[in-house]
Amino acid sequence: MADIRELAPIELTHRCDPDSLGFETTAEITPLVGTVGQERAVWSIDFGLGIETQGFNLFVSGRTGTGRNSSVKSFVERKAAGEPVPDEWCYVNDFDDPYRPNAIAMTPGRGQLFAEEMDRLIDGCKNEIPRAFESENYEKRKSEAVEKIQKERDTLLTQLRHESAELGFSIEMTPVGIATVPMADGKPLSREEYEKLPDAKKEKIKERSEHLENLTNSILARLRQLEKDAAQRVKELDKEVALFAVGHLLDDLRKTFSECDEIQDYLKKVQDDIVEHLEDFRSQEKKVAIPGVEETQIGPSFDRYKVNVIVSNKDLKGAPVVVENNPTYYNLIGKIEYRARFGFMTTDHNMIKAGAIHRANGGYLIMQALDLLTNPFSWDALKRTLRAGEARIENIGEQYGIVPSSTLKPEPIPVKVKVILIGSPYIYHLLHAMDEDFRKLFKVKADFDIEMDRNDRHIAQYAAFIATRSKDRDLKPFHKTAVARIVDYGSRLIEDKEKLSTRFIEVSDIASEANYWASREGSELVTAEHVDTAMEQKEYRSKMIEDKVQRLIEEGTIMIDTDGAVAGQTNALSIYELGDHTFGRPSRITATVSLGRGGILDIQRETDMSGKIHNKGVMILSGYLAGQYGQDKPIVASVTLAFEQLYEELEGDSASSTELYTILSALSGVPIKQGIAVTGSVNQKGEIQPIGGVNRKIEGFYVVCKARELTGDQGVMIPIQNVKHLMLKQEVIDAVQEGKFHIWPVSHVNEGIEVLTGVPAGERLADGGYHEGTIHYMVEKRLRDFADKLKEFGQPDGLVRKARRKEEHRAFVEGEKNL
Repeated sequence: MADIRELAPIELTHRCDPDSLGFETTAEITPLVGTVGQERAVWSIDFGLGIETQGFNLFVSGRTGTGRNSSVKSFVERKAAGEPVPDEWCYVNDFDDPYRPNAIAMTPGRGQLFAEEMDRLIDGCKNEIPRAFESENYEKRKSEAVEKIQKERDTLLTQLRHESAELGFSIEMTPVGIATVPMADGKPLSREEYEKLPDAKKEKIKERSEHLENLTNSILARLRQLEKDAAQRVKELDKEVALFAVGHLLDDLRKTFSECDEIQDYLKKVQDDIVEHLEDFRSQEKKVAIPGVEETQIGPSFDRYKVNVIVSNKDLKGAPVVVENNPTYYNLIGKIEYRARFGFMTTDHNMIKAGAIHRANGGYLIMQALDLLTNPFSWDALKRTLRAGEARIENIGEQYGIVPSSTLKPEPIPVKVKVILIGSPYIYHLLHAMDEDFRKLFKVKADFDIEMDRNDRHIAQYAAFIATRSKDRDLKPFHKTAVARIVDYGSRLIEDKEKLSTRFIEVSDIASEANYWASREGSELVTAEHVDTAMEQKEYRSKMIEDKVQRLIEEGTIMIDTDGAVAGQTNALSIYELGDHTFGRPSRITATVSLGRGGILDIQRETDMSGKIHNKGVMILSGYLAGQYGQDKPIVASVTLAFEQLYEELEGDSASSTELYTILSALSGVPIKQGIAVTGSVNQKGEIQPIGGVNRKIEGFYVVCKARELTGDQGVMIPIQNVKHLMLKQEVIDAVQEGKFHIWPVSHVNEGIEVLTGVPAGERLADGGYHEGTIHYMVEKRLRDFADKLKEFGQPDGLVRKARRKEEHRAFVEGEKNL
C-alpha cells in the first residue's frame, strides 16, 4: 500500500507573525498614501490622464470594493490641481435671432462679473433714461424741433386755403382728410344748387376742382413727409438724449471687457436695442387685460439683457473634476427649462441650464458605466458630444417629438474633457464587442485586480491602510496582533496563502466591526480577539440557511454518512452561494452498474438539472474508463450516477473525481470510507485538477463530522494543487493537530481511490494486466465478466431489436387484414 501523505497543521494556513510588522499599534504608522497593489491599474490611469489625443478616454474596470472609485478620484484630483482653470461660459441673447442664443467664453471669474455689470447697466438705464426725458432741456429741444415743423405745416395749409379761395372753393379738415366745397356768393354751394347750374358752369367748376385736388394731394404728401420728419427728429433727439444719459455706462463696460471681441459686438447690439426700445425704460409699467383674468399691472421685461452664466469657475484652483452620480440625459447634456406666464409656456436664454459635460469642460468627468447605460439617451448623447467635440443643448422632445415645435437652439459650446467610466469587466467586454464607437472613444483600459502578492511591502501597506481607516473613521488604534489577523483574513478572502485580497471594502468593514467589539468591551486597543469576534459575528448574521441545512443533516433528513464503508457511495463537497454568504456542504453520490451498452447515465443530465460544465465532467469519465479498461475488450457496462437528495440545478466539474471514485467502487465492489469527503475534478488521464472554494468545502464537512462526533478517521481529500489555497479556521487546524481530522492532497485517481478504500489502485503490468487484489484488477475483472456474459447471451441487444422489428411487422399485417 502506497504511503499517502497527510497535510501537517502548518500547511493548512499562513499565519502572519505580529512581531514581524515592526510596530505595536497602528498609531505609530504613517497613514497610507496612494493605491495598494494595483500597479498595472495605476500605470494605466497615469497614461490615460496624461495623453491628450482625442479618443483616449478611460474605462476603469474591476470588481466592487477594489478601490476603483477612490483611486480614480484621488489620481484625477491630484493631476487636475496642477492644471490651469478653464474658461467660463455664458449665454446671451442674440437680438437679431432670439431663438439662437450666443455662447461667450470668458476667463475665470469674469463671467459672473459680466453678468453683474450688465444688471447694473440696465438698472442705470432704468434710472437715467426717464430722468433725461423729464428734463426741461429735452422738452425745450423737442418743442424747437416740433415747432419748426409745425410752422411749415401751417404755411402749407394757409397756402392751400388761399389757392382754394381763388378757385372758388373752401376747405374743411376732416378725420379722413381734406374736403373741398365749391362756393357761390361766399356761401357753400349745395348739391341741389349745383344741379341747377348750366352745364358750362358745371364744367368750369369741375376743372377747378380737379386742379384743386391735385394741389391738395401735393400739399398732403408734403404734410405727411413733415410728420415723418418730425417723428424722425424726435427719434434722433431721443437717441441722442438716451446715449448722452447712458453712453458713459456702456463705455465703461466696453473698457472693462475690452479683451473680448464677442462682448464688444454684443454691447453694440445692446446699445441699438436700448435705443429701439426707449419706451420700455420711459414707461416701465403697463396694464394687460387677458380674458377671464383680472387686469394685471406689469412692466416691460428686461430679461433679454441678462447674462446667463452656465459655467462659473471662479472658485476653482485647477481643472474641474466632476463626479456625476446620476447621469440622466439632462444632468449630463444640460436642458432648456420653461416657465408658465399667463397660461403659456415660455422660455429664453436665461432658462438654459448646464450639464455635467459643461461643468467638466477643460477637466475631467467621472461616471459609473452602469448608471450611464441604464439612463435612456445618455450614452448616445455622450458619444455624440465626444465625437463632435462640442456640447449641444437640446431637449429630448426636439429629437423625438411627433410635431416639430419652435424653441431655442443655443449655440454649441466647444468641449475638451477627459471622461472616466468606472464599471465591471463584463460591461467593458460587452461594450468593446458590441459598440464600435466605444472602441474609438475609450482607448485606455485600467484593470483593477482583486488580489496582490503577499509580501512584506504589501503587508506594510495593509497595515497603513488600517491606520488610515482608523484615523478617517475615528476608530481605536489596532494592536499588531489585530493587524496580523486582518492580513490573514485578506488571504482567506482570496483563498491563497501567497496572495492578499485587494477588495479593501471588506477589509475596511471587518476593521470597523472589530472596533465595535473592542468598544463594547471597553478596550483601548483593537486586538486579534476582537478581529476574531468580528469575523465570527459577521458569519453568524448570514449563516441562517447554512445552520438549517446542517440541522437537516444532523436529523438524518438529508442522508450523509460519516462512518462505515459503502460500495458505490461517496461524499462529494459542494459550494452554495447565497449572496452575502458562501458555505460548503456534503452531498451523497451513488452509482449502480449493470450489464449493457448504456455507458454512463447521469440522472442530473437526463432530467435537465445540470449545467454544461458538469455534463462535460461526466463525459470525461467515459473517456477515462475507455482509456483505462477498453483497450482489449468492449466496455459493456451501464453505469447510473446520481446526486442523492439534490433538488436544484447542478453546475461545475469539481465532483467529477468523486463520481469516478464512486464508479470504480461500484465496479470493483470495494466499499468507500464514508468518513472521507472528496473534491476535485479529473481529466481523461486520471489526473486530479484543482477546484475553487476548498476552504469552505473542508469546513462544511468538518462541521458535519463534529456534530456526529469526530472519530479520528474522518477527513477531506483535495487536489494537491489546492494546498496553496488553504486558509482554514483555527478550529479545523486544531482538530488536525490532535489527529481527529485529516486532509489528504492527491494528484491522481490512483492515490485517491487508495485513500478512500484502503486498497491499492494497482499499476499496469507488462502483460497489460494488474496485480490481483488491486482496484484496477477487480474493475478489469468485472468488465471482462460483463463482456463474456454479453457474448454468451448472443448479443441480446441485437436480438431484442430484431424481435421488436418482427413484432412491429406482425402488428402491421394484422392491421391490414382488419381493414
